[in-house]
Parts: sequence; C-alpha cells; structure tokens
Amino acid sequence: MRNYEAMIILQPGMEEEARTALVEKIKNIIIDNKGTILEVSHLGVRKMAYEINKFREGYYFLLKFSIGGMYVAKLEKSLKITEEVLRYLVVRENE
Repeated sequence: MRNYEAMIILQPGMEEEARTALVEKIKNIIIDNKGTILEVSHLGVRKMAYEINKFREGYYFLLKFSIGGMYVAKLEKSLKITEEVLRYLVVRENE
C-alpha cells in the first residue's frame, strides 16, 4: 500500500449536502478497495486560472489516502465519469 494525494475540483454551485455526499462517495470507493483515508482538507471555493466547462471558480478539496496501486485506476475512472468533478489529479507521495 502506498500513500497518494488527490486534488479534486468540484462545481462551485453545488449544495452543501450534495458536495458532502460526493466526498463521502469518493471516500467509500477508496475504503471499498481496501484503502484507508488519512486526511480530507476542504479548501473552499477558489478562482481558477482558466475557465473549465464555463466555470471560473471551483470548490477544491485535498484527499490523502493509502491504497494499493492497482486500485488507483478505478478511483480515477470514477472521478472521470462523475459530472460534478471539473478536474482531478492523483499523485503518489514520496516515501
């Protein structure tokens, strides 16, 4: 198991409950694939450098987790098909 970080940008107009439910869904994907959540940081709404899908702002959150390398692709696939996710980046932390 290795440690990873995921920076995820959500649509800014989402309701608080919908945003929380989506974060929980992402956390459950990690847990269901034998991973552990280390930290979740909600960074709030921030202005983006360029427009994505006609949005100039996005709700940012950082997710630190530990999971087997083969399950990262499953997480990325789920993030890619989720409509409310504007952008994401998953990177492995240095050990």
